[in-house]
Amino acid sequence: MPLRLRYGHATDHGMKLGPVLLTLLLAVSLRAAPDISFRNEVQHAIDRGLEWLQANQNTNGYWTTPDQPAVTALVLVAFKGDPRARFKDPEPAWLRNGYDYILICVQRDGGIHRTNLATYNTSIAMLALLAADKPAYDPIIRKARAYLVGLQGRSEDVFDGGIGYGSKYQHSDMGNTLQALEALYHSRHLASKDTASPQPDLNWQAAIKFLQNCQNLPSVNTQSWVSTDSKDKGGFVYYPGNSMAGGVTNKETGRVALRSYGSISYSGLLSYIYAQMKPDDPRVAAVFTWLKQNYSLAENPGMGPQGLYYYYHTMAKALSLYGVDRFEVSEGRAIDWRKDLAMRLINLQQKDGSWLNDNGRWWEREPALVTAYGVLTLELIATGL
Repeated sequence: MPLRLRYGHATDHGMKLGPVLLTLLLAVSLRAAPDISFRNEVQHAIDRGLEWLQANQNTNGYWTTPDQPAVTALVLVAFKGDPRARFKDPEPAWLRNGYDYILICVQRDGGIHRTNLATYNTSIAMLALLAADKPAYDPIIRKARAYLVGLQGRSEDVFDGGIGYGSKYQHSDMGNTLQALEALYHSRHLASKDTASPQPDLNWQAAIKFLQNCQNLPSVNTQSWVSTDSKDKGGFVYYPGNSMAGGVTNKETGRVALRSYGSISYSGLLSYIYAQMKPDDPRVAAVFTWLKQNYSLAENPGMGPQGLYYYYHTMAKALSLYGVDRFEVSEGRAIDWRKDLAMRLINLQQKDGSWLNDNGRWWEREPALVTAYGVLTLELIATGL
């Protein structure tokens, strides 16, 4: 049985196995045999989603809008992540057109955007260029890395170390910080190879401090808004002093305690992983505990249907990198999150192969964006089946 090294889970390849242990391992291996029928069902949903995306590309190469290359970039990453690798070699013309559109969005300063949302667009466009696996794109990615590093907040307050929407006059938030950390994390191999022109690096300790300043954890975060309610402990808010899930006001003191919520708490776990923090770090352990206690696929905890597909996608990325297959969500109830989430997405898929959120918060009424989220989530699930 192959043994893997995953985040927080070491294995020993040097130990000798006795006959009893070999028998036990064989039994486990047989029980964990892949469910071919279920895997095929997941792949079928991926196929249908990709077919819809291919059929709904604009003739100029982009998806949804020419002003936000991040949507097109997410779609391109979805095609490149197809488990069947049908779009890798030879690359079809329509896929090349998508990449050509991304390239015309490259700015002189290294950013990859058109109008606004510079951090989001640059970060996700970098992921698409990385997925292409073409050395010709490496200089563009390196310059984009330097651009993102230059956006890191440098201040004397709780926003120091994070990244905002792209303007130096806008403060840091968890959404933009996560996207930047993800792009920097996955492109770090290019920075280390660039010996001729050393790359500036992010102040990772400052970034971690910003993440901590967004966490509902009184032991490390002493800001006045931090909740002391056990229901919020360990979770995250959008930025210091602001939670999309709102807050609770103490009638006697007037103090407002901000509520933790699902999508941004998975963003917190994922950001800590990108910052290479250990799973036994109290901050990492606390957010994972909150996520287990608030596990739900019926809604984005604390937000209802708002941002539901972003929540699914961020969940799949975070739990995949964290390296957990099953976990206990309540006493005596353990879940297989991959199978759970895959079935939820399969049941939500539209007849034409797309996905759509009836709640339009954060663009989730745009079918190309939501379908990209759906496909990407299932692709992550498929790699672990």
